[in-house]
Amino acid sequence: MSAPVVPRYALVDHHGRDVTEQDFLGRYQLVFFGFTHCRMVCPRALTKLSTVLDDLGPLVDRIQPLYISVDPERDTPEVMRAFLEENYPRFLGLTGSPEAAEAARSAFRVYAGRGTDPEDPEGYAVPHTALTYLLDPAATYLAHFPDVLDADDITARIRELVR
Repeated sequence: MSAPVVPRYALVDHHGRDVTEQDFLGRYQLVFFGFTHCRMVCPRALTKLSTVLDDLGPLVDRIQPLYISVDPERDTPEVMRAFLEENYPRFLGLTGSPEAAEAARSAFRVYAGRGTDPEDPEGYAVPHTALTYLLDPAATYLAHFPDVLDADDITARIRELVR
């Protein structure tokens, strides 16, 4: 039997503030791990999740969308802020030291590993688990949504879970 997801993190948001999962108590947390240099999976997922958030109507006010970097060496708070504010303004970006990012990934059981990518200007990409997590208002794991689910399915499931 595999270990459960115990969502814990101590990171820096894209405004430079230290944050943990405890900073969002009382709100659901919608969490996706990715990186700003990602060319396909992350933009597609963030676009889909932005649609989900738009479709939730007033329920969205009870949800904090978070984008946690798996590439903290490139994803500084400033880089995260510019990327998210321009493209996905509902999301708060979280990053930190490589050790803090690894601890967050481990807590959520997210795989990420740096790999060679000749098409990237810096020569690497970071393949990673593509799941979206939903935490309840007590910051405990409630559900996850595989990348293969479409926006309507995720929206319907969140409507069932967010009370």
